[in-house]
Amino acid sequence: MKKNNPLILHIETATEICSVALSQGDLLLQVIDYDQSFSHAEKLMELINEVLEGNRLKTSDLDAVAVSIGPGSYTGLRIGVSTVKGLAYAMEIPVIAISTLSSIALGAKKSVNINGSNKIAPMIDARRMEVYTALYDWEGVRLNEVHSEILDENSFREFLVKEPILFCGNGSNKFKPLVEGNSNALFSDATLSAQNMVQPALIKYKNEEFEDTAYFEPFYLKDYIPVKSTVKGLYSN
Repeated sequence: MKKNNPLILHIETATEICSVALSQGDLLLQVIDYDQSFSHAEKLMELINEVLEGNRLKTSDLDAVAVSIGPGSYTGLRIGVSTVKGLAYAMEIPVIAISTLSSIALGAKKSVNINGSNKIAPMIDARRMEVYTALYDWEGVRLNEVHSEILDENSFREFLVKEPILFCGNGSNKFKPLVEGNSNALFSDATLSAQNMVQPALIKYKNEEFEDTAYFEPFYLKDYIPVKSTVKGLYSN
């Protein structure tokens, strides 16, 4: 049965940061951000237990579980979604999916004190000069499709000549030198955190916008291409 002040567990594993938050209604009870570079498989359940035990709660007390759905690290997303599915099945609670890019944008918006007419461009590092990105307005409405982009000095030029854009996320640092001196290019160093999921997850909970636990998958954006090992003798050809 839907509650007015649901207890929701939030899981963020889309990038190098492993983050877990717990909320009651719109109140953040606790958040733990662990940023020791892709330690999700080892740390995620430990952080979940730490957050629940720290608030004298059990998984059976949860009303829903929210997960950052991507795009992002293939392995990180897979770990987060698999964990959420396990909890949802065991506790018979709904799953809420939150866009990783919109979560980054919300966190960056909170971190700065600038004009609310600005656009926001969250960026997730996709190796080399490539990022996963999209453009959002200040209210969090996405203005174009989520896509991968190879960054160069012409990226976002058609927007930057007209108005300021706040760039954020772990992919924005490699864009910063390319637009140095452009006063319309603003940057936030706010890190990705599960606490950014609290408000959007609560809205989705109240609107009963739940995922099909059996069939939903992360939004990888790109197909996973495994890298062939270079260890001698592992492959016969």
